[in-house]
Amino acid sequence: MEILEQGTDYMMTYAIEYGVPLIKGLITLIIGLWVIKAIRRAIRKAFAKSKIDASLQPFLISLIYNTLLVLLLLTVLSTLGIQMTSFVAIIGAAGLAIGLSLQGTLQNFAGGVIILIMRPFKVGDFIEGGGHMGVIKEIQIFNTIMTTGDNKRIIIPNGGLSNSSITNYSAEEKRRVDMVFGIGYDDDIKKAKEILIKLVEEDERVLKEPAYRVDVANLGDSSVDFNVRPWVATADYWNVYWDFQEKVKLTFDKEGISIPFPQRDVHIYNEK
Repeated sequence: MEILEQGTDYMMTYAIEYGVPLIKGLITLIIGLWVIKAIRRAIRKAFAKSKIDASLQPFLISLIYNTLLVLLLLTVLSTLGIQMTSFVAIIGAAGLAIGLSLQGTLQNFAGGVIILIMRPFKVGDFIEGGGHMGVIKEIQIFNTIMTTGDNKRIIIPNGGLSNSSITNYSAEEKRRVDMVFGIGYDDDIKKAKEILIKLVEEDERVLKEPAYRVDVANLGDSSVDFNVRPWVATADYWNVYWDFQEKVKLTFDKEGISIPFPQRDVHIYNEK
């Protein structure tokens, strides 16, 4: 009977010593997770109404959310009575080991931070970088997601993207459309130039400033080449380019201006 009473006392002492902190830790964890999720929802709503760049919002939300989770974990461990000094030392050693094994991942994280700080592009921009070309859909902590013109989804690691050259076709409001049209050596150069100038001036999408240029650029092997370089709004670039290819061909055909193809004259001599 005495042994049973001693066992019961031991279990009560053990339950009080460890059970109460465990319950406190569990309650803290549940309440903390609920609070963190509520904070994340509130931040998303606040960002949606703010002027913060759309490409920066997912990164900031993820950073704040993960930081709060780490703080909650430390609070729960402290509630359980775990010595934080020893825990921090363990975390430091584990962090070093993990860091060495995840160098590529950390490089992508650093690349994501650089992209979001330097902002070489934003969501919606059409860029060429990392060996790919497309429209930026999302900038995440480790990867950047873009879609190509034929609607393929490409995920590019931020580490390589931040260290490569990037061409942003959407960064400026205006772009120059560089086009080359060739005519035959027997055609009237002045007439061809007048036609090209007329086509440029008739297109309402061509900007007045900067001024366009139409010049004889090259005397090639088979053609006299004109450079046609109008300035347009960035959004009109490809429509203007494609329309001019068709309009120039149709107008040249109508006016009797030839567009020669590469050709070579071969002379054969008979030797006795």
